[in-house]
Amino acid sequence: MNAPGTEEMARAADLQRSAAAPGETSEETLYEVRRKIYPRSVKGAFSSWRVWLVILTQLIYYGTPWLQWNGRQAVLFDLGERKFYIFGLVLWPQDVIYLAVLLVISALALFLFTAIAGRLFCGYACPQTVYTEIFMWIERRVEGDRIARIRLDGDPWSLRKLRLKATKHFLWVLIALWTGFTFIGYFAPIRELGGEVLALSLGPWQAFWMLFYAFATWGNAGFMREQVCKYMCPYARFQSVMVDRDTYVVTYDVGRGEPRGSRSRKTDHHQAGLGDCVNCSICVQVCPTGIDIRDGLQYECIGCGACIDACNQVMDKMDYPRGLIRYTSENAMRKGLSAAASRKRLMRPRVIIYSVIWAALLAGFVASIMLRTTLKVDIIRDRGALGREVEGRWIENVYRLQLINTTEAPMQIRVHADSDELKDLTVEYDKQAESLAPTSNRLLPIRIRVPIEAARQGTHKINVTVTSEGTEQGHAEIRQSTSFIVPRDL
Repeated sequence: MNAPGTEEMARAADLQRSAAAPGETSEETLYEVRRKIYPRSVKGAFSSWRVWLVILTQLIYYGTPWLQWNGRQAVLFDLGERKFYIFGLVLWPQDVIYLAVLLVISALALFLFTAIAGRLFCGYACPQTVYTEIFMWIERRVEGDRIARIRLDGDPWSLRKLRLKATKHFLWVLIALWTGFTFIGYFAPIRELGGEVLALSLGPWQAFWMLFYAFATWGNAGFMREQVCKYMCPYARFQSVMVDRDTYVVTYDVGRGEPRGSRSRKTDHHQAGLGDCVNCSICVQVCPTGIDIRDGLQYECIGCGACIDACNQVMDKMDYPRGLIRYTSENAMRKGLSAAASRKRLMRPRVIIYSVIWAALLAGFVASIMLRTTLKVDIIRDRGALGREVEGRWIENVYRLQLINTTEAPMQIRVHADSDELKDLTVEYDKQAESLAPTSNRLLPIRIRVPIEAARQGTHKINVTVTSEGTEQGHAEIRQSTSFIVPRDL
């Protein structure tokens, strides 16, 4: 009995060669000619993980814009109003520091996960991987598994081939359009957006970005696939500086598998001088990037574990132990370390440093969000009137307060001023403007006065205090310093 998959591999190779373009292998070019990859379906533990993560990520992506919070969309990045709504949190342009810190936290998390388990993000949660999995699932359901797809592409055009190809692309386009629609729904209220789509009344920019994102999804997941991971994604190029010999990666056990060769299931391969690898190449057939993991770790490997599932199935059929291809470290493979010993080596200095810095930044980020003030104040001096005499009794300076209510509740404000250098300061402003609407931004003109007899010529430091009441977060007080100018010609 031959090794499982050997005959199928030969048939697939013949079909794939016959489907290749004439002269493709004879002409030398400056770049590698792309040969279409036909990944074979596989079942196993890692495949199940990929399926569940596809479901989870898409439930979050497609479902989040439809959630409601306080009578509005729960997550909405309103660029027109310059407000970002994230459930109960409202962020303003002044809060851009949070975005910067969040990007740093995400980058450190990527470094940490890579140092521990290689391209774990690429294999399970990267949007390119996720949508490629979705599109490939549709392709298999419509056109069949690997051999059927190779044969279909090699056949001349017919009504059946046209029907299958049209059905596949129709379903791909539907998913791509829904993906683009959902993407726009994060920046414009999605319920209103849905009505505009049905009425064919989308604005030009909304239509452009929806179609652009849909086209990118259709092209990347339907056609480019592994080319994005191999040539467009920079992560594949610099991952080598973040992994070492204790990083968990998809690894082929050379000592156990070599020398490889086909054999009958009843053959005692040890007596025949063979390793456990039956050279069926199923690990290559299931790889979404088309590499042979038996050649060692390569930058194209996205760590999806499909080859592990495939190899374990072959080992089960041959009654060999599982794990010829497995997730482990290079040191564990070379030194024969147990699983427990290899896991202990994961906590090495770089992992500890990444973890400490990441945890500290995350804790600081969460604390800053939780302790964030509900009122933002900025004092702007009126440059047209630095200082003036009023009614023969007062010296007056004019300012404008930029007030931002960061909560979704109305707020009552009070303004007063004091100084160690000037006495009897008074603040005049429109008392009807003391009410600040939810998530509003207002410029409030104020006039600060000091009696002439208490004024000394020159520039003096004063403190302006703005207090707020009436929000769910309670009392807030903002105190800022500015200058008060007394003219010298008095």
